[in-house]
Amino acid sequence: MGFNARPLIVALAACSSALASADHVEHSEELSEVLVTATEWDSANGATRLTAEDLRPQRAATSDSAALLRGLPGVTVYGAGGVSSLPVIRGLGDDRLRIKVDGMDLVSACGNHMNPPMSYIDPTNVDSIEVLAGITPVSQGGDSIGGSIIVKSPEPEFAGNGDTVITDGEIGSFYRSNGDAYGGNLALTAANDWISVRYSGAYATANNYKAGKNFKAAGPAAPGRDSLAADEVGSTYYETQNQRVGAAVKLDNHLIDLEVGYQHIPDQGFPNQRMDMLDNESTQIVLRHSADYTWGEINSRVFHEKTDHEMNFGDDKQYRYGDAPGMPMKTRGKNDGLALSLDYKLSDRDLLRVGGEVQQYQLDDWWPPSGTGMMMSPETFWNIRDGKRDRYALFGEWQAQWNPEWMTLAGVRYEAVHMDTGDVQGYSMMYQADATAFNARDHSINDNNWDASVQARYIPSEYLSWEFGAARKTRSPNLYERYTWSTVGMAMRMVNLAGDGNGYVGNLDLDPEIANTVSVTLDWHDPRQEHWQLAVSPYYTYVESYIDAATCTAMMCNESNSVPGFRYLTFDNADAWLYGVDISGFRHLGGSEALGDFTLRGTVSYVRGENDSTGDNLYNMMPLNATATLEYNRLSWTGALEWQVVDDKDKISEVRNEVPTSSYSLLNIRGSYTWRDVRLDLGVENALDKGYDMPLGGAYVGQGQTMSPTGVPWGVVVPGMGRSLYVGVNYSF
Repeated sequence: MGFNARPLIVALAACSSALASADHVEHSEELSEVLVTATEWDSANGATRLTAEDLRPQRAATSDSAALLRGLPGVTVYGAGGVSSLPVIRGLGDDRLRIKVDGMDLVSACGNHMNPPMSYIDPTNVDSIEVLAGITPVSQGGDSIGGSIIVKSPEPEFAGNGDTVITDGEIGSFYRSNGDAYGGNLALTAANDWISVRYSGAYATANNYKAGKNFKAAGPAAPGRDSLAADEVGSTYYETQNQRVGAAVKLDNHLIDLEVGYQHIPDQGFPNQRMDMLDNESTQIVLRHSADYTWGEINSRVFHEKTDHEMNFGDDKQYRYGDAPGMPMKTRGKNDGLALSLDYKLSDRDLLRVGGEVQQYQLDDWWPPSGTGMMMSPETFWNIRDGKRDRYALFGEWQAQWNPEWMTLAGVRYEAVHMDTGDVQGYSMMYQADATAFNARDHSINDNNWDASVQARYIPSEYLSWEFGAARKTRSPNLYERYTWSTVGMAMRMVNLAGDGNGYVGNLDLDPEIANTVSVTLDWHDPRQEHWQLAVSPYYTYVESYIDAATCTAMMCNESNSVPGFRYLTFDNADAWLYGVDISGFRHLGGSEALGDFTLRGTVSYVRGENDSTGDNLYNMMPLNATATLEYNRLSWTGALEWQVVDDKDKISEVRNEVPTSSYSLLNIRGSYTWRDVRLDLGVENALDKGYDMPLGGAYVGQGQTMSPTGVPWGVVVPGMGRSLYVGVNYSF
């Protein structure tokens, strides 16, 4: 029987509320004269902004940029490869989020979504992250229903007036004991008062990690590899290389910035996918322009991104079919975008924001023949051929500061989404019936999507602020949800966006998802927001035409949907609802010059999701969870003790045969010391080496004969990492 986390989580929330209330009474008279003012809508309802200082302590602990979001209320990550986790906001993740990296709307070019947007930037190069949960303004949304994540690398630096040239940089390295992970990073800048050039590079590699206590490997290692250790989690190794160069020019009130990025991932295992990434190369080019005027500002960007991606069986996986040496799968994605926005000050009270965006995305997904059997030869299998997904958007927002207490933001957005694909073919005649039926259909689909949002902020006193709003958000299906076509079991197992081990086939008749959301945030705090805070954010979302899964009933779904066991499913529309609450807060505990300074922080999050059409639970909903952190600062030292508690996941998706997980708690320790230009970070993740299953980790299919429907056991969840000691050193110059 697992540890029951509910009483502890409730106690943490009650404790935070009591601390906040106590401090309110103590200081209410002393600080009653503070004037409350607001000058701009600096965040959306439920938004959180992480700065470079917030992110720096976490960089030595992870090479996965999405993992930097850990600990934010309402935000979790789906397990995937070691540098390719997928963020989730309030139960909605992956393509249901809009993720911009340095202004680029990147798209995962893979049937298993192995290369999500945040995998294209190394954590050491992330300068800020803004997470827009709840009600996202239409200027930051579009083609998403769950929220937005805005990731930025460092802004270009310029010398001050009179300075000739400035040069600076940073070099660093890290080591983590679990998985023998290591890597390094380098950043350089040279600038005068009008031009700035910069370079950043990072490298990281790791072997398979070891789970906490009590995990036993699920199956044999692949031939040619030594057997996995009993506690080793297969297909969790990775190697990644990232490089970026940029040049910016500042002319009067104009800033023009050109950046070119290149990524190469030569190897990355995936413990919850039947294939691994054997190569991923991506080139990104983005040109940004901004101009400030007395009446407002203009911002524009244009970008191009190209990805070449290859999957096959990695070292821990194997395949047995005739003389086939493996199953090569290739993907090429091309992504071009243009965006323009204008902020115009209508008056001291009113701001008008208008803009337009264009994104043109192309995808080819093909599988070269392998061996001589009809299962994978003699032809090339075209999973998606000449796929297109183009978006054309216009939006307008009105922001008004009615008085020092009231501010509103309202907007409307229209998007035309055009999708199309060419004819397909299979390896052999055994795939012909599906290919013929698909090719006979009209593939050109046009969606006309409307979004709207209304938000308000009210500050009745220096101790309390309200934010509340309502929104309608729309997302069209992605190319894999609409256009994958084969119902042969082996091909279906190659299309899996969820990491659940099941096989999927697309659906040409899918409708766009339409989410209707209401959200409220109540924020109690001391007037200076330095001593205590308690924020409570309940929310509710009803999604029309939610893209869920249904049992595949086509004739060629030739393996049974047995129970227990892996399933064969099709993407299908259904209505669904999600609701929950996020609670966060802090309490400054005080300190002294001799002892240092102490602060207690905490978060509690709960989300519930259900398919309203079938009564089934939505897949991969994070159970009730809480985090309590005791922070310490003294001179050049910082430290933190973090206790994370997660409840049982027992509300599971029946159609996907999702596996429940038990509750657990983890203790993490971290600290840093800064001496002049040198910073040392060190810590211990999962300090007690607890064994646990990751609630969002998916099905463990990381080793053995993963292509076979029964070659790996059903019912094993990807286990979390055991104890890991890490150290990172950075030198700024």
